[in-house]
Amino acid sequence: MKIAIHNSKGSFSDRWVSYCEKNNISFILVNAYDSDIVEQISDCTAFMWHHSHGNYKDVLFAKQFLYSLEQRGMKVFPNFNTTWHFDDKVGQKYLFEAIDAPFVPSFVFYTKKEAMEWINKTTFPKVFKLRGGAGSANVKLAKTKLQAKKFVRKAFGRGFSQFDRLGYLKERYSKFIQGKDTFIGVCKGFARLFIPTEFAKMYHREKGYVYFQDFIPNNSFDIRIVVVGDKAFALKRLVRKNDFRASGGGSIIYDKNQIDERCVKIAFEVNEKIKSQSIAYDFVFDKDNNPLIVEISYGYTAPAYDKCEGYWDRDLNWHKGENFDFCGWMIDDLLKS
Repeated sequence: MKIAIHNSKGSFSDRWVSYCEKNNISFILVNAYDSDIVEQISDCTAFMWHHSHGNYKDVLFAKQFLYSLEQRGMKVFPNFNTTWHFDDKVGQKYLFEAIDAPFVPSFVFYTKKEAMEWINKTTFPKVFKLRGGAGSANVKLAKTKLQAKKFVRKAFGRGFSQFDRLGYLKERYSKFIQGKDTFIGVCKGFARLFIPTEFAKMYHREKGYVYFQDFIPNNSFDIRIVVVGDKAFALKRLVRKNDFRASGGGSIIYDKNQIDERCVKIAFEVNEKIKSQSIAYDFVFDKDNNPLIVEISYGYTAPAYDKCEGYWDRDLNWHKGENFDFCGWMIDDLLKS
């Protein structure tokens, strides 16, 4: 048994390597961008790659490469069921509807005419999103019909850049005011007004569709449940000041007693249906206090979860601080699958 791991500093791969070294698991570090990568890993049993939505090269081919290895019979992380819907809110809409999951009502249109007709008869506010983007990137509140129609005209016109330059500057300034960023960080945000990211330069503009979700009011936080195999851990993220978004804000509570276990139960139930190896589920609560899934993601920043107090098993038994190496769990689950 030998695992090939794509070496990407700052990703899950750092922890995968450490876990393999600690547990004497045979592995090699590889570069998935190499043209002969299939030949390089021909004697391996498994391949692991924490591919990113923020790297245009990953977006171009990571999923297709992983699916191809699965067709060959190789074990991979993330596999098809885990990653096909990654950074694809439109795809997730259809998935949630197909499996009858409790999620925030979502609407997608592929013509300007249909979108405008829907706007004229729906209620506001609505949340506008591009299909991709994490940490609340590409998420805006359409408070009125006029604002929604503005988004629609742009979606079926010039389209949206993959990088919101003004939004990025506002984000860094907001964190600076809260003491979570530096003045240099704000300067970098200002520079991005003129110098786009590599992803924005190399990847296409988003256009030809428009996606909205119902706005669920009176949520001062969201709950994130991460399922890895038959275990789940969680955190509570506070909504940013003078905003409606929680993701990416950095205000996190790890107290297990502040996690609604209904969210844990739903996450396990949905994960049983979609058969993912590891998925983060984001929840808000409707006017009747029922948990609703906002979106899901296989990829997340590992250090943000190191302070979690423990985990739940599939029967919702709580295990306080026991053997909490969730990146190691990914390897264990892959090897025994």
